[in-house]
Amino acid sequence: MNILTVLFVLTWAARGLAQDQTTPGRWLAEAEAAHGAVTNYTAIFHKQQRIDATLLQEEVIFIKFREPLSLYMRWVDEPDKGAELLYVEGWNGNRARAHQSGVLGLVTWNLCPRDPRLMSDNLHPLTYTGIKHLVMNVASNVHRASKAGELGFHNRGEEMVYGLPTRILEIVLPRDEAKGYSAYRMIINQDLASKILIRIRIYDWKDQLFEHYGYQDIELDAGLTDADFDPDNPDYHF
Repeated sequence: MNILTVLFVLTWAARGLAQDQTTPGRWLAEAEAAHGAVTNYTAIFHKQQRIDATLLQEEVIFIKFREPLSLYMRWVDEPDKGAELLYVEGWNGNRARAHQSGVLGLVTWNLCPRDPRLMSDNLHPLTYTGIKHLVMNVASNVHRASKAGELGFHNRGEEMVYGLPTRILEIVLPRDEAKGYSAYRMIINQDLASKILIRIRIYDWKDQLFEHYGYQDIELDAGLTDADFDPDNPDYHF
């Protein structure tokens, strides 16, 4: 084995060791700090959920998000292409303004976030939308499982997701729904540059996918203004 080969092997071995030494506490603090600095962004939001044992089709949605909670959503893929939703905390009686796609889009609704018409194909109300909720969900489970000595935490290397290099992390929780954790397993993709969690796949106690969320083409600090959350915006169709 020549000297170049030896150096290559040692470099990758050291890299693997550094990855293996990533602790849950240190990693979570890093992720929470990155998400805590985010106040507004635009992105393509990917969402897929299992409802009543059926894994629904993935939804692809363009979103605008600003703190305090202001959310605009426009579905960009069929079958809901063209549907829109607008929610601004404290506006419109804390109700979302929404319309469906196609001819049904002629009717605009004002609905509370937990209205059955919004919740029928959703596990969570719209107020749970956003990249911060990814890290909040992970954090609550990691803190609890770590304290109880029940946490499995694994660095699974790297992969490209939405054109970005990411770190793959697997979180394994007790395979016992009665213990009250959110899931059995979580597979997380963290953007290596921003430290933002850009994709999470959540598996239930049967180890089947039941939640999948991804944020593609995130533009942080997008300079969003009140006009971006105004139903009279000429680009919207409320």
